Amino acid sequence: MKITTFNPQIITRNAEALVKLFEELGFEKRHQQEGIGEMDVTGIRMKDSNGFHLDISQPDSLPPGPDLVAVRMNVDNFDEAYKLLVSHGFKNFYGDKVTGTRTGKSAIMISPTGFAINLIQHIK
Repeated sequence: MKITTFNPQIITRNAEALVKLFEELGFEKRHQQEGIGEMDVTGIRMKDSNGFHLDISQPDSLPPGPDLVAVRMNVDNFDEAYKLLVSHGFKNFYGDKVTGTRTGKSAIMISPTGFAINLIQHIK
């Protein structure tokens, strides 16, 4: 398994306010996709002039509570990475649900100590 992308991600109910904040901090929207998977996620990718990336996601099904901060980790083999994280005690935030589209799949994995990894594989 190879990691192909690794950057911070904020999972929120109010993406618009966060996009505005990070634009004021020098980030620009690079990509926005709506209606991702069964959870109807809006995904926004941002980048600043130093090359730092930030992802902001707004799933309609996010349970009440504070925003989640995660590491977005794209890999070339989702199933292998998922099994590795589970073997280290990670749990899928949405139970057994994996968000799937024709171009990728993802799952938010929570570590035993509470940090989150949004595990993603893009399918070409």
